[in-house]
Amino acid sequence: MSFLIPVARLRETSNLLAFQHPSPSYKFHVLIMPKREVVSLAQFDPADTAFLTDLYSTVQSLVDEFHLQAYRLIVNGGEYQDFPHLHFHLISDM
Repeated sequence: MSFLIPVARLRETSNLLAFQHPSPSYKFHVLIMPKREVVSLAQFDPADTAFLTDLYSTVQSLVDEFHLQAYRLIVNGGEYQDFPHLHFHLISDM
């Protein structure tokens, strides 16, 4: 996975990459995306438990590390998805 914009990587596993949103809409705004190409959640293989395990453990560790008291994990799809690669937004106003 290569990036056109430099990003601050917060977590990286063999299945995913988590990094600060380059143009955040919240005080805390992290993008989490699978390394393999998946267009949207509708095309995601629910049997991909390795990614799901990494997703949950990454979210839990970021919530703990940044002491997030209230947070959301959001995934957009269809016309709401601005970027054609599955990604999750972990957001908080801290």
